[in-house]
Amino acid sequence: MKLTILGGGGFRVPLVYGALLGDHAEGRVSRVTLYDTDAGRLTAVARVLAEQAQGVADAPAVVATGDLDEALRGADFVFSAIRVGGLEGRAADERVALDEGVLGQETVGAGGIAYGLRTVPVAFELARRVARLAPHAWVINFTNPAGLVTEAMSRHLGDRVIGICDSPVGLGRRIARVLGADPGRARIDYVGLNHLGWVRALHVGGRDELPRLLADPVLLGSFEEGRLFGADWLRSLGAVPNEYLHYYYFTREAVRAHQDAEQTRGAFLRDQQEGFYARMTDPAAPALATWDRTRAEREATYMAENREAAEAGEREESDLGSGGYEQVALALMRAVARDERTSLILNVRNRGTLSVLDADAVIEVPCLVDANGARPVAVDPLPYHAVGLVTAVKAVERAVLEAAGTGSRAAAVRAFALHPLVDSVTVARRLVDGYTKVHPGLAYLDRP
Repeated sequence: MKLTILGGGGFRVPLVYGALLGDHAEGRVSRVTLYDTDAGRLTAVARVLAEQAQGVADAPAVVATGDLDEALRGADFVFSAIRVGGLEGRAADERVALDEGVLGQETVGAGGIAYGLRTVPVAFELARRVARLAPHAWVINFTNPAGLVTEAMSRHLGDRVIGICDSPVGLGRRIARVLGADPGRARIDYVGLNHLGWVRALHVGGRDELPRLLADPVLLGSFEEGRLFGADWLRSLGAVPNEYLHYYYFTREAVRAHQDAEQTRGAFLRDQQEGFYARMTDPAAPALATWDRTRAEREATYMAENREAAEAGEREESDLGSGGYEQVALALMRAVARDERTSLILNVRNRGTLSVLDADAVIEVPCLVDANGARPVAVDPLPYHAVGLVTAVKAVERAVLEAAGTGSRAAAVRAFALHPLVDSVTVARRLVDGYTKVHPGLAYLDRP
C-alpha cells in the first residue's frame, strides 16, 4: 500500500513514519513517497526517517520527490500537511493582526483567515490533481486551517477527503485520565468545528462521567483545560471546551499576552526549525536525536502565552510525547484499508448531523469509519451559545472559500469583518490591505 505525504519535508513527518513502523499487520503501508517543493527539507527529513527505520526489518520504503504528479500516481492514501508561505508567512500573519490589536493565531481569528486565503487556492488545485491522477485514493488532511481546507478539498473529492486533528484526541485523553478511565475505552461526545468544539460527555461503561468531573474542583484543577478555563467557567458551560476556545472566552487576556511576548509563536517556530534544518546539512549530525530534541522543545512551548495568561502552569509530561494526530491518521488508514470498523473524531461533511449547518459544511464530530470511509454519528443539538460561535465561524469560512474561488476582495473583507474576534469592518479592511502587502500570493484578491 502506498502513502504519499504532501509537505514531505515538514517537521512532523517523522511522527507519521514512526507510527507506520509500529504497524506490522498484513496490508500495511509498504511505501512512503515524500513530496515537497523544498529539496533541502526533503533531504533532512529523509535522513531522520532513515535513522528511525534502522533495525526495523519491514520498514516502509521511503522515496523523496519534487514531482507532484509522480508522487500522486498510484497512491492509495494521500496525507496533506502543506504550509503555504512557510513559517515566515505564519509569523507575518501574526504580526499584521497584532499590530491591529486582534489575534493572529494560525487557525483562529485574523491569522487563520489570512492563512486560509493563502492555502485554499492551493488546496483546490491539489484536490483537482488527486481526482485526476489518483481517483481512488483517500486524502487525509492535516493542513491548517484543517476544517476549512478539508471543506475546500471536498468540493472536488467529496467524502474521499477526511480531516484530522490531534486536539480532540488530547482533550479526551486528559479527561479520561483525570477520571481514572482508560482513554481507549471511553466514548467521547465531542461536537463543533475544527479548533471550535466541546466535550459534552464522556461515557465509560455506559455511564457519563463528565458530571463527576465538573462537580469536583480538585479534579478540574488537575488537568490543562481545567486550569486554562477555570473550574467556575467549565461548570457554567456544563462542558469542557477545546483549548482553542480560550482565544474566544478570554480574548483580551490572550491578545495582551501575545502582544507582550518576546516573539510570536510563528516566529519562534520559524527560528527553531531554521536551526534544525541548518544542522541537518551537516552529514555528521545525528538526525533523529536532533529532531527529537527540537520536537520536545516545540511541544513544551505549545500555547505558552495562553497558559501564562491563565496562570495554568507548564504542560503535563504525558502530553509532551507523540500519540496524537499520527495515531489518528494510522487508525483511519487501517479502518479504511482493512475494513476494521472504528470510531474516531474527524472532520467530515455534516450530512444533517448539525441542523444549524447545511449538508456540505465540514464539522468535527465522532465518526464511524470502515472501508466506505467516515460517517458522522448522530449528536444532540448544540446549545445556543455554541450555535452562535459555530455558525459565525462557518460563515467566515464560506466567505474565505468565496474569496479564494472568485478573487473577490469584498468577500475577503467580509471574512475578516464577520469573525467574532475582529470587531470592526474598518479593521477588516486594514487587515486585507496589510496581508496583501506582505503576501504576494494574495494578489489574486483583485475583484470588487
